[in-house]
Amino acid sequence: MAVGTTKTPKKPNPREVAKIVRDLTRENREQSPVVQLLRRQVANSFVVYVNHKHCHWQTFGPHFRDLHKLFDEFAAEVLESIDPIAERVRMIGPDPPASLQEFAKLASVGEGVGASMNEMIEASRKNSLIMIEEFRRGAKIAEEHDDPGTVDLCSRLVQIHEKQEWWLRDMLSDGDGL
Repeated sequence: MAVGTTKTPKKPNPREVAKIVRDLTRENREQSPVVQLLRRQVANSFVVYVNHKHCHWQTFGPHFRDLHKLFDEFAAEVLESIDPIAERVRMIGPDPPASLQEFAKLASVGEGVGASMNEMIEASRKNSLIMIEEFRRGAKIAEEHDDPGTVDLCSRLVQIHEKQEWWLRDMLSDGDGL
C-alpha cells in the first residue's frame, strides 16, 4: 500500500454478524440465571432503599442525628445502584421489574421495620447480608455464563453492602444501649 492511501474497511458479512449476535445473546432470556439474578437485585435494591428511608424517618433516641444521617446516606448509595442494575438487565435481557407488585414478588430481602432502633438496625443488617450473599453468588453465576459485565457490576455493588453491613454490625456490637 502506498504512503498516504487508506485501506477500504471490509464490509461485515451478515451471516458472521448474525452468528456473533446469536452467540452473545443466547443466555439473554428471562429464564437465564444471570437475568433472573439481576431482576431480583433490582427488586431487592428498591426494597432496601425503602427500608433505609423508613429507618431514616423513624429514627429516635440519643443517637438520632447520627442514625438519621447514616440511614439517609445508606439509602442514597442503594438508590444510586438501582439504575446500573436495571440498565444491565435491559442490555442483556428483558425488561427489569418496574412495579411494586413485581418488587414484592421477586425480592428476597424483608421489610426492615422494627419497634426499636436496635430492631431496625438488625433488620437492615440482615438485608445487607442477603445482598452480599446474592451479589457474590451473582458474580459466580455471571462468570460461569461468560458475562464479564455482570461480574464487574456485582463486584462493585457488593462493596456497598459490605460497608453498610460492617457499620451496622459495629453499631450492634458497641453495647451502648441501642
